[in-house]
Amino acid sequence: MISVAQAQKSVIDNAALLPKQKVELSASSNQFLAQDIIAPISLPPFRQSAMDGYAFIYDANCTSLKVVGKVQAGAVEVPKLKKGEGIRIFTGAAVPAEADTVIIQEHTKSEGDQLLIEKLPAKGANIRPIGEQIEKGNVVLKQGHQVNEASIGFMAGLGLTEIEVYRKPKVAVLMTGDELQAPGSELKPNHIYESNGIMLKSALKRIGIDSIALLKVEDTLEATIKMVKNALENADALLVSGGISVGDYDFVQEALITNEVEEHFYKVNQKPGKPLWFGTKEDKSVFGLPGNPASSLTAFYVYVLPHLRARMGSLDPFLPQHKARLTTTIKNIHNKTLFLKAGVNRDEITPYTDQASSMLNTYALSNALLLVPEEKELLNEGDWVTYIDLNF
Repeated sequence: MISVAQAQKSVIDNAALLPKQKVELSASSNQFLAQDIIAPISLPPFRQSAMDGYAFIYDANCTSLKVVGKVQAGAVEVPKLKKGEGIRIFTGAAVPAEADTVIIQEHTKSEGDQLLIEKLPAKGANIRPIGEQIEKGNVVLKQGHQVNEASIGFMAGLGLTEIEVYRKPKVAVLMTGDELQAPGSELKPNHIYESNGIMLKSALKRIGIDSIALLKVEDTLEATIKMVKNALENADALLVSGGISVGDYDFVQEALITNEVEEHFYKVNQKPGKPLWFGTKEDKSVFGLPGNPASSLTAFYVYVLPHLRARMGSLDPFLPQHKARLTTTIKNIHNKTLFLKAGVNRDEITPYTDQASSMLNTYALSNALLLVPEEKELLNEGDWVTYIDLNF
């Protein structure tokens, strides 16, 4: 059995990058750049007016200007001007070559073709220089950047229409357990509704993965071997829910060994989710997740999510961690790392009472996982503690 830190290191060390691909900029949200983006032009590409007003040649003694023309945004022809003259100009328009200052219209007063200056600006005011935002040839965004709406807008402003990113993984989620039934059917005696599949699919979609196959296998060794084989042929990552322990009807480990999946670890010193399995076969990833729903979801947040994000090119794949003040006392009698379902309100964190690995009722209310280190036997009310932020 290994520690949480060792397990997290293993899932990152064995996260093979997925292939690169070109995608339309408009369809790249939440993906990770596979190359540095170099600015093909400067932004702005010409001197721009930052305000509506009048462009002129600065003179410290200037009290009025003769208005000799105007220029609006997008105008191809830009008027020339001389000292003592002003050009009516609008935000985003090209500043005449001779002008070095723009006075905002609120600081002027018109009298015929004369413009009275009521408040003289500083020399160079209200002009955006070429390359103020980025200069041509500079790195705009670095490899590993997660594309968002702001970076899409930024790259569109540079004239880009497609970029190179790492491909999203194809993921198969395999449910084991003959006692499981699909929601919506009449529940048979001693059966339960299957919930891990839709839960994990929703979690995968939340991090931008949309190629997800939900599979179900009967509890026999032959069927499990065949299903694992087929899943590995068609997916980049396989998440197996349940069947990873050593019961008479737990066939997952033997099926993985038969399919030549290399084990990197089995069992982590944590609660919940101790019976966690991770392995790889060439560029394929396999997680054997606990069957209990809360354990399975915790394992997803702590291990599966960062592993998949690393494969997608993220340089910072783990969920963010923060500090909050504990509102109660916690005793760690297990000598394990504890991940406790909890609620954070401002700078206070409160663990919920129902922490059993089968319970999703409190998980549905949680916005944090309170982290209790394995070596920490007691946390007191008022202590500052670390939590994993689930508001990602």
